[in-house]
Amino acid sequence: MDDSLSYESFFKGAQKAASRAVEDHGRGEYDEFALHAGVAIERLAKAVLVKKNPAYLIEFRNGNPDMLLYLCGDLELDLDQVRTVGAKDAIKRLRRLSVLDPDPQLDLLIEIRNGAAHTSTGDKAKSHLPTLAVHTGALLQDLGLPESAFWGRWTSAIGVAVDKKRSEIQRVVEIRIKQAKHLFEDRFKNLPEGTAAQVLTAAEPRVPRFDPGLNARWLIELPTGDHYFHLATVDCPACKGLATVRLLPSERDSIPSSMDVLYCDLCSLYLTGQDEVKASGTRSPFQSSRRPRLMTITGVGPISVLDREPTSES
Repeated sequence: MDDSLSYESFFKGAQKAASRAVEDHGRGEYDEFALHAGVAIERLAKAVLVKKNPAYLIEFRNGNPDMLLYLCGDLELDLDQVRTVGAKDAIKRLRRLSVLDPDPQLDLLIEIRNGAAHTSTGDKAKSHLPTLAVHTGALLQDLGLPESAFWGRWTSAIGVAVDKKRSEIQRVVEIRIKQAKHLFEDRFKNLPEGTAAQVLTAAEPRVPRFDPGLNARWLIELPTGDHYFHLATVDCPACKGLATVRLLPSERDSIPSSMDVLYCDLCSLYLTGQDEVKASGTRSPFQSSRRPRLMTITGVGPISVLDREPTSES
């Protein structure tokens, strides 16, 4: 039998696709997430089937009758003649074997995966990271493997995805923080030691002037009235560099306090809404370990104003 149909091949392929799926999810690329998550489930399902019996990979509907002999190692076939069961049927067989439970969310993820191969699916797959986590967990349990043997550095993030003790907001934010941290680490893995530390020390958030417009992320869901808010730097909860937060004052002359957007240029962590920023554990810029570099935006067509450093005369 071809090595590509071996347990080891299916398992490694599933592992690679699953890792890519989590990375895609962290970047907000939900079409790519759906594709890779679907591939991960399909290949891990086939790894379970072939481990039980290679004949369980046979495709019946349009299959080659010689596949049974081929999968059992008694006949050679050209690779273009080899066809195995698809994702839906592989899942159906594992449900019959009581390895997987019926779950419309898993069926939907596979449907989204199939649709994503032909057209954009928007954000339909965004909420399906727990679906991937739950069903890979069931398949790994049948194989007698710990999740760490499959997920590696993503193990804790996957654990968070299925932790029902946390609120939905807490799970989403913690996963995004872990995703951003790993993506930041990946940027420097082939660079000289110490490069990441130098970047963290030297980095300053880039806040452009408000001419054609400040970056759109700062303008989403602005409060009613004038475009009045502050931007300030804080310690990023993912990479520990400098992130920028948007602060909204309750009144025009009050001290800004409510943080409702956070973005980090270094690791691309992006949180929106007061609940998400609060769940990240981000401290107020006025409580941060670094002095905040306040930038005030106000009125119609304002410009960014960077607070001056204190002088000996002031």
